[in-house]
Amino acid sequence: MTLHLNLTKRTGAVIAAGAVVAAALAGCGSDTRENEALGTKGVQKPAKPKVAPGLPGMPPVLDPKDVYAADRPNKLSPVVKDFPSRIYVPNTNSNTVSVIDPKTYEVIDTIDVGIQPQHVVPSWDMKTLWVNNNRGHTLTPINPKTGKAGKPVEVHDPYNLYFTPNGKYAIVMASMDRELVFRDPHTMKKVKTEPVSCYGVNHADFSADGRYFIVSCEFSGELLKVDTEKMKVIGQQKLPFDGAMPQDVKISPDGKTFYVADMMADGMWVLNGEKFEKPKLLPTGKGTHGLYVSRDSREMYVSNRGEGTVSVFDFPKNKLTKKWKLPQGGSPDMGGVSADGNTLWLSGRYDSEVYAIDTRTGVQTARIPVGGGPHGLAVYPQPGRYSLGHTGIFR
Repeated sequence: MTLHLNLTKRTGAVIAAGAVVAAALAGCGSDTRENEALGTKGVQKPAKPKVAPGLPGMPPVLDPKDVYAADRPNKLSPVVKDFPSRIYVPNTNSNTVSVIDPKTYEVIDTIDVGIQPQHVVPSWDMKTLWVNNNRGHTLTPINPKTGKAGKPVEVHDPYNLYFTPNGKYAIVMASMDRELVFRDPHTMKKVKTEPVSCYGVNHADFSADGRYFIVSCEFSGELLKVDTEKMKVIGQQKLPFDGAMPQDVKISPDGKTFYVADMMADGMWVLNGEKFEKPKLLPTGKGTHGLYVSRDSREMYVSNRGEGTVSVFDFPKNKLTKKWKLPQGGSPDMGGVSADGNTLWLSGRYDSEVYAIDTRTGVQTARIPVGGGPHGLAVYPQPGRYSLGHTGIFR
């Protein structure tokens, strides 16, 4: 601190000024009140930069009240708008992917892939479809523009695949290895492995702000809560049902509630993700398996694999309002909703077939033979700006 003193003034004034200097120097580093008592303005601490509420690098949701606001009918990203509309069906027992033309309901191609393909997963940037060859320990890339498969990438135990909301990492659900493996989303090179103590990690969904995700553990009947940025498990709980087998996971449009399908409890667990408290069970039907949100964010379609039905859950009413039964029965499993929102496509896990269901009427419009053990089929392309993985979770 520098003070300009008038050396021509009285000695007493000089002494007084010197006292002020000494006091001011002694007060350096003291709080603002002490500095102001000396007649000077206190040094203000620089304001901390505001931190965005979401996961760093994550594109913000379009509507804070609806995480699915980007998924409206036919609202295709420029990245995918020229891709042909197809249904990609992984056949776990045939080691193939059946490709269906949704306009003709016919299989137009069969692609050979690795051993036990479980899911067809759109990449975060939506340019690639990854086939999860679980027992073949590879991922087969498919170009959705041409429908051609590329060279498989070695990845151990890829039962399912997700992507962090900022596109920074791919997350391999290594079910038998009991690991969450964070990888480069393009090369699939391993970045970090997070061991888990539960059995059968398989499905997940992310919080509205992307900062955490909820994971189902099928074989031990547990749920995990994982910090996305730290890539670390921060919560774990056993579901309150003897023999629980949780499957698909979806967040509500308002981001407040997670729903977890359970094929042995025959319903959905309803969970507050923030509190991660004991969830409640909402019965839907035998063998509850897949969860798919409608294009207007008002309903969720719940496949009941054990009884050949689809339950319809109404978000605003917070209750089940309809149940559609497949004629001749069936085993509706995993799938997705068409780009226009008018058709729900589901694999028939135990019947080597695929079902097309009109979402306006609940009427089955097609039943298409495919390979053995069809599982996590992907409807592609779908609306949205980026993919969080599985058979198509878009934001």
